[in-house]
Amino acid sequence: MSGTKINAQILPFLPEMVAIRHQLHISPELGFEEERTSRLVAEKLAGWGFEVTKIAGTGLVGTLRCGKGGRTIGLRADMDALPVYEETNLPYASKNSGRMHACGHDGHTTTLLAAARYLAETRNFNGTVHVIFQPAEEGLGGAHKMVEEGLFERFPCDAVYGFHNVPGIPLGQFCFMPGAVTAASDRARIIVRGKSGHGAQPQNAVDPIVVGAAIVSSIQTIISRNIDPQEAGVVTIGAFLSGEAFNIIPNEAELRLTARSYAPELRDFIEQRLRDIVHHQAAVFGAEAELDYERITPACHNNAAMTEFAEAVATDTFGKAALAAPRKPFTFGDDFAFMLEKCPGSYFFIGNGDSADLHNSRYDFNDALIGIGASFWGALVEKFLA
Repeated sequence: MSGTKINAQILPFLPEMVAIRHQLHISPELGFEEERTSRLVAEKLAGWGFEVTKIAGTGLVGTLRCGKGGRTIGLRADMDALPVYEETNLPYASKNSGRMHACGHDGHTTTLLAAARYLAETRNFNGTVHVIFQPAEEGLGGAHKMVEEGLFERFPCDAVYGFHNVPGIPLGQFCFMPGAVTAASDRARIIVRGKSGHGAQPQNAVDPIVVGAAIVSSIQTIISRNIDPQEAGVVTIGAFLSGEAFNIIPNEAELRLTARSYAPELRDFIEQRLRDIVHHQAAVFGAEAELDYERITPACHNNAAMTEFAEAVATDTFGKAALAAPRKPFTFGDDFAFMLEKCPGSYFFIGNGDSADLHNSRYDFNDALIGIGASFWGALVEKFLA
């Protein structure tokens, strides 16, 4: 994406925005711990004339009004980092050991800050814009907490938008999809209780490892044999923990898994099928088992009209070449879904180019996206609040 595509009024302060991004990258903070990040964001927004309100602990909403228009739009960015040891060797690599911006939330935050500065300086819109800086996206329910604390009652929006960078999509290309765009993300812990004994006398024990292995095998049939092949779902066992010795059958085994789906009814089915498999397989071997199933975030479902509008803005701003080839929904989850359940809007994606994957210890947000994303945010607000 050529630099000429970046709004000319954003170009002069882009170096400062890149420096802010690097500052955030050096000092990453985990979910609901984003104190330094939140202070920086609040200071910048207030200096540019936004009304700043704290919400959901470290979360913030900046409000800017212009003209007498009654329409309102919300733009969301996530702020939290991941518990990852960084291996990029960049000059601005994380100095907080075991914490890293391995998903690009430092870039999302900076991009929205750049857009906020542009909107404050130009004020070329008629209505109200809320810039929403969300804490704790990475599995801790920051968006849900914001909604619970009255996000859209306190800051009503006619539409809300969010974006995520995606490695592998060409730099600066936009991807818009109506309907489901990210998966519902759930997790479960299975505890199998058997009876310990000597490894040489298995007849006197109930082996939870064997029971667990049978459960693992049966779980593989949920997607392959229990759902329509044209539906999409994932169930992955991420951990199988049991025993320590060579010759002792342990008392317990623990399995941990993640489940992904798009349709609400499929989400319900996967959970029920897991419960059936766990309890019945344990009973076959004379063991007991329990399943603790936790729903983390629903699927992001985009409003068709809001998505079409955003795509038209991107086309008008950057040209048709800026649109990525049609893609299938992503299997990662994002709790922006909680906001989309309460307010019509759209969650879209911008290519990060040829970078390491998200959540990888060698990942880095592409600084070239800041100007591109901020230019789009500005155009979206100006057209929505024309």
